[in-house]
Amino acid sequence: MSEFKKTIGFISLGCDKNRVDTENMVTKLSRPEFEIVGDETQANIIIINTCAFIEMARSEAKETIKEILALKKTAKLEKLIVVGCLAILEKEGLTKEFSGIDKVVTPEDYEKIDEIIFKLYDQKYSKIKGKRTRLLTTPTHYAYVKIADGCNNRCAFCKIPFIRGTYKSRSISDIVSEVEGLVQNGVKEIILVAQDVTRFGFDRKESLVDLLRKLGKIKKLVWIRLLYAYPDYITNELISEMSNNPKVVHYLDLPLQHISNHMLSHMRRRSRKRDIIELINKLRHEIPDIKIRSTFMVGFPNETKRDFKELCSFLKVFKLDNVGFFKFSREEGTEAYNMDYQIDEKIKDKRLEIVEKLQQKVITKKNRKLKKQVFKVIVDGVQDEYYVGRPYFCAPDVDYKIYFKSYNKLVPGSFVDVKITGFKDDYFIGINDKNSTY
Repeated sequence: MSEFKKTIGFISLGCDKNRVDTENMVTKLSRPEFEIVGDETQANIIIINTCAFIEMARSEAKETIKEILALKKTAKLEKLIVVGCLAILEKEGLTKEFSGIDKVVTPEDYEKIDEIIFKLYDQKYSKIKGKRTRLLTTPTHYAYVKIADGCNNRCAFCKIPFIRGTYKSRSISDIVSEVEGLVQNGVKEIILVAQDVTRFGFDRKESLVDLLRKLGKIKKLVWIRLLYAYPDYITNELISEMSNNPKVVHYLDLPLQHISNHMLSHMRRRSRKRDIIELINKLRHEIPDIKIRSTFMVGFPNETKRDFKELCSFLKVFKLDNVGFFKFSREEGTEAYNMDYQIDEKIKDKRLEIVEKLQQKVITKKNRKLKKQVFKVIVDGVQDEYYVGRPYFCAPDVDYKIYFKSYNKLVPGSFVDVKITGFKDDYFIGINDKNSTY
């Protein structure tokens, strides 16, 4: 019998929480029998980690499955495994729709992904002992760390609670152990993610503040970033910890979705306009250099012209530091699916165009005021004759990059002071004019 050796390729779709799951599976499959490859045409096994948040994501996942299945005829592909949210939502339907899928795996079985593959090939399985540091698909100097799964919010438009279940926090000791391993391997920035990071620990008699204090003690960890912090549970204690813990960057992603009380009520959001404004004012008062990112939805059922104008006015007045917009997607199984007064797609498109242009004007004017200011920047890489990095107020992928020149030779993961010299449509320009590195 020939020695069992297979090449494995991964395709990860959707959010950063999916990315973490993919990285954990890559780590689990890092054993002598397997070789992880980046070229899909060279893979004997391909694992597709799917998203199912909205119809567009499900369509992308299914189109990807179709494309990969074609490799069974044209390349080296032998087995296709589908995992992720679509695997949860349509576990039985996927294998009926795509007969070429060899296995559908849901999150509770990710830990057994190596054993599953051995069984697909009728090979004897042996467990590899010992704990391994997670392998990254990001540059090696930053990593996403998922601190919880599931969601207890019941927003009228969202399928996540039905897909991922109720909110389940990891233990602080488990998270700290993982972060310590990542930092030992060169990670400088940790990005904490969950569907709602501010709810962390409610189910374990722990808290996000407890976690931040523990992580703040890890030597060589430079930045801790929080993503997806619902406004409801941002306490005075958390604001104080963000202000006083030197490793927690003064950046917060607040997924607000709307500002009109009429819309917030229909969306089944707990916060109201007054709560949101009070929170933003408090954050800016207690942490003067804080930068706030958010997301808003347009075209939700019952959204009137007045509601939309209220959102536009809010964006002009409060000038958030970066904003993502998306159209309401009518998702079967959610409360919003059967709501009256669904908005026409053309109206949604027009409203989306209006808020995107409005925010671009707001942020261009705001960012140009940063000219001549100096910020500590993490170096992400090199592009042409420029280094590419991010100041504290920019998260990877979703926010702005800064392109800058330096008198010193820099390596990814290093920190350097950069003076901003300009802002164009979606990036900063700067120069490392002090020859300073950290």
